[in-house]
Amino acid sequence: MKKLSLILIGFFFAQITLAQKITADLLIKSATIIDIKTGKLIPKQGIAIKDGLITAVFPESQLSKYTAAQTVDAKGKYVMPGLWDNHMHFGGGTELIEENKNLLPLYLAYGITTIRDAAADISPSVLQWRDEIAAGNLQGPTIFTSGPKLEGYNSSWIGDIEVGNTKEIKAALDSLKKIKVDFVKITDNTLSAELFLESIRLARAAGFRVSAHIPNSITMEQIAAAGLSSVEHLGYALKAGSKVEKEISKEVAEGKLKGKAFNQKVMDTFDETAALATYKNMAKHGMYLTPTLSLSYILAYFDKDNHKNDDYLKYIGKGLQQTYVGRVKRVEQDNAEAIKFRQQLFEKTVQTLPLLQKAGVKIMAGTDAGYLNSYTYPGIGLHKELELMVKYGLTPLQALQASLINSPAFLNKTAYGSLQKGKKADLLLLDENPLQNISATQKIYAVVAKGRVLDRNTLDNMLEAVKKKNSLMMD
Repeated sequence: MKKLSLILIGFFFAQITLAQKITADLLIKSATIIDIKTGKLIPKQGIAIKDGLITAVFPESQLSKYTAAQTVDAKGKYVMPGLWDNHMHFGGGTELIEENKNLLPLYLAYGITTIRDAAADISPSVLQWRDEIAAGNLQGPTIFTSGPKLEGYNSSWIGDIEVGNTKEIKAALDSLKKIKVDFVKITDNTLSAELFLESIRLARAAGFRVSAHIPNSITMEQIAAAGLSSVEHLGYALKAGSKVEKEISKEVAEGKLKGKAFNQKVMDTFDETAALATYKNMAKHGMYLTPTLSLSYILAYFDKDNHKNDDYLKYIGKGLQQTYVGRVKRVEQDNAEAIKFRQQLFEKTVQTLPLLQKAGVKIMAGTDAGYLNSYTYPGIGLHKELELMVKYGLTPLQALQASLINSPAFLNKTAYGSLQKGKKADLLLLDENPLQNISATQKIYAVVAKGRVLDRNTLDNMLEAVKKKNSLMMD
């Protein structure tokens, strides 16, 4: 009887202890957390996750206080937030919708848990995917999208919203608000300089963040004053660093300067002192810049690697690959002199990257991956972009901050950017420390997306499924 009583008492206390434990869906133990804000490593940490959110980050010694349906041992692993690709494109027409949808697993398989779609021509599908992923009904990275971009009449872009006066700009912005886009994208193919600046002002007044290509007839000072949130592509920073930028803008507006002569004058008149002054003004106005180095690098050095035998092409649909052809044909026609010039232009342009960082302009990591942009791949492309950012002047920490801190900050998404209580449970577990070698971002042990663990075997199966689906679509 005494023995039975002791057993019952022990069972009773065990039940009390279990009831007192903090429950979670997922526990990650023995992790070395990378603080992306400071670059500090925090070893022997536990992370509790429930309902897609981080509920606690705690010393490993407190692990016994928690219970969970699943536990991941992260001993010897480095853990940080999931990566962001802050500039990519879905597109290519309705016939390529399924090929575009097949890109979604590529992002997760490469640790990219959030993407920013910077406008294209299949916006209804992208908006549907965005909402389905957010509701947990479709597997893929969180999507933020501009929807269709704003342009002038008869632009070369398919699927954009063409505007020619203030009334039409306001109507376009109202239509974008109805479909709940996450920001506004403006390009300058046929939009006049005056309406371009007006579009920025009206979009900001309507509460939107605005990213854009910049007309060469407008100075960066004018762009900053109008309230542009983000410059897309690094080339615009080179012109902005010219000591005669106003003169160049005027000559472009008058039709007196274009093409190679424009690029040559920009290179010849670039001045570091003038550049820093302009970049500091950009920073003062809170402007961001997404360099998208990858495509420029690929095209500049296409004579050394034409990428036509890239193994990664097995993950890209044939229809999307066909959209690469236009750019490829153009660079293949270049003679030795043209090849030398495009490489000089690229190398001159990337000199602006560390200057922008020094001036305080917030850099965002984005690839320009997707349709049209030859061999800049969804997934692996962001890792290549981070490598290029480091190669051309940023530290590994600054490159990671460009993806993980600056990108969500641009969209005012405060639930991202760090591993803290209340943040989204999008995590990347790495075998090696990317602060020592940025290429370590490719050494992926596991991904956590919306609180769900995707281990290495699952990630490999996702990649295999993408390849098989492409094969079936070709048959």
